[in-house]
Amino acid sequence: MSAEYATFGLAPAMRAGAVLADGDYEAHRDFVDFVVDGRPLLHRLSDLDAVSPLASDVPPAIFTAQVRGLLLETQAPLPGGRYLLYGCPECEDLACGAVTAVIERDGDDYIWRDFAWQTDESADPELNGYHGIGPFRFHGAEYCAALGALLDGGAPASRRRVLLIGARVAVLAKLAAALRTIGIGADITRDATGVPAEELRQYGAVAFGRAVTADERAAVRRSFEHAGLDVAYVDGLAPIVPLLVAQIEQALDRAPIEQRRLTGLVTTDGVAYVEVTSACRVRLTAHRLDRLYRTHTGEVFDGILEPGRHRVTLDPKAVQGEAFLVARTSGSVLVAAVTR
Repeated sequence: MSAEYATFGLAPAMRAGAVLADGDYEAHRDFVDFVVDGRPLLHRLSDLDAVSPLASDVPPAIFTAQVRGLLLETQAPLPGGRYLLYGCPECEDLACGAVTAVIERDGDDYIWRDFAWQTDESADPELNGYHGIGPFRFHGAEYCAALGALLDGGAPASRRRVLLIGARVAVLAKLAAALRTIGIGADITRDATGVPAEELRQYGAVAFGRAVTADERAAVRRSFEHAGLDVAYVDGLAPIVPLLVAQIEQALDRAPIEQRRLTGLVTTDGVAYVEVTSACRVRLTAHRLDRLYRTHTGEVFDGILEPGRHRVTLDPKAVQGEAFLVARTSGSVLVAAVTR
């Protein structure tokens, strides 16, 4: 079969969770994405909110079965030699829709072809195919080495847990509950001194409240450094739970910057500048505190942006007072304080 050779790799990715203004939520998912010719395959699929089957929160046996399937060591789960590449991040049910492709061998090479969107057992590549994507031919040695490394090391460690440190226990309790709702574990403390390294190792981020002093922050950092651990540190911008959730989601993003969809967010003089690397839906949400310290949340933009840097004018009423902006795509979150 004729197909141009492409490079194959894997990279950590996440589907950012969210606590929505109406009380609903979207689950946080960590997974491994396929990188074709140096670019995440998911980014080629327009604005798709999905995860690969190589997720860190599935049981090891299921993870191993998915990898062996991609290596063609097991029978295809769908008719026509089709394998699921991306599915619903909430339930992974085929009925919600999934991206599938035919995977086959040609000598030592592996070929991915006939990408399609399907919602039941049968796919119609003519009607629902991704006609501008593939076919891709991968060198067998490179392909097997990348996937085989996952089998050697097992499912990737998630470290999807956050240590919350602050003085306002009520806010921290609400934040911990919100994080747990979207699938991120959270513990609350005021002092991490003397905590064994094996306990600290479970955390991927540490979030500080605004009342935590510089000395207290330094002591926490020393505890993690002495344990030989590299974690992300989050300085809470304001006691607004959805805003703090977004900050922590940003800190937990392990994907290299060159493989992210949303790469820039700057606000100044009532304008937001948003930078994306591929066409995707971007939502901008403003959070602010008024003079009575009451919180206000409002959506200021929701639309599809093409690759590049974009200028979005903000409603002055939405960002008056102490205000912050959260930008979201299906796989990235960025937070910025509104400057004037």
